[in-house]
Amino acid sequence: MSTTDFPAWAQSVAERVEQALSRFLPPATTRPTRLHEAMRYAALGGGKRVRPMLAFGAGNITGADPARLEVVAASVELIHAYSLVHDDLPCMDDDTLRRGRPTCHVAFDEATALLVGDALQSLAFELLAEHRLADDPTTQLAMVRTLAAASGSRGMAGGQAIDLAAVGQALALPELERMHLHKTGALIRASVALGARCGNNADAPTLERLDRYAQCVGLAFQVVDDILDESGTAASLGKTAGKDREAGKPTYTSLLGLGEARTLAGRLLADAHAALAVFDERAAPLRALADFIVRRDR
Repeated sequence: MSTTDFPAWAQSVAERVEQALSRFLPPATTRPTRLHEAMRYAALGGGKRVRPMLAFGAGNITGADPARLEVVAASVELIHAYSLVHDDLPCMDDDTLRRGRPTCHVAFDEATALLVGDALQSLAFELLAEHRLADDPTTQLAMVRTLAAASGSRGMAGGQAIDLAAVGQALALPELERMHLHKTGALIRASVALGARCGNNADAPTLERLDRYAQCVGLAFQVVDDILDESGTAASLGKTAGKDREAGKPTYTSLLGLGEARTLAGRLLADAHAALAVFDERAAPLRALADFIVRRDR
């Protein structure tokens, strides 16, 4: 896949996942209508869909059925959407702008937003249990466990807890990396693992290389997020710019400065490509996606 081919592939994945999410989410006309309307508001019509692309890219390497990938991609995106709704709440980051429009609790109300997050998370696991995603039931059970661990106290939720506790503190680089391996990296690693396990060629060495790739792009994603939070605008980002700095949160830019943070992102990109070196052209989407993650401007 060339650089010029990637936007078309990314768009096709985003459109497919958008359609799948629209099917899987309850209609806004189904009672309780306000909750279902808010769930659709939070999950549809925006976002880069990086996690679904990671699932599709990993599945491309292991020969996975796109219909299976569609389900796991929707599941990880539902978890991601739930996390954003809860992160934006006044008791967390207290943000009012997400994906260029009012956050869920602003568009609806705090209680509804809390329930939206709960319901999106539940739906993600309902999808994993409802559809056949692997030929071996043991593999599918492991996939459910992977997403649960990535979402919980040893993954994304735990990373958010560390983040909240770190406000106003100066973390060393290993501590900052540990936090983001949980907060951002856990769901990215799960996206790659679930996509790969949908296929029949997911042997242990393949999964290990893909997980190394996922660790690198997960950290790189956060480094670039910190760079953009420092250098971008609300109009370009679709969310409030400079909020982490104002809140006193430890970031890669506050610890390293913009120049060193950009250097770190470049090193992580090189490591991600190195992890994929043994794969043939089937890994082209993941290679191009790593480039996109590091070189994006929003």
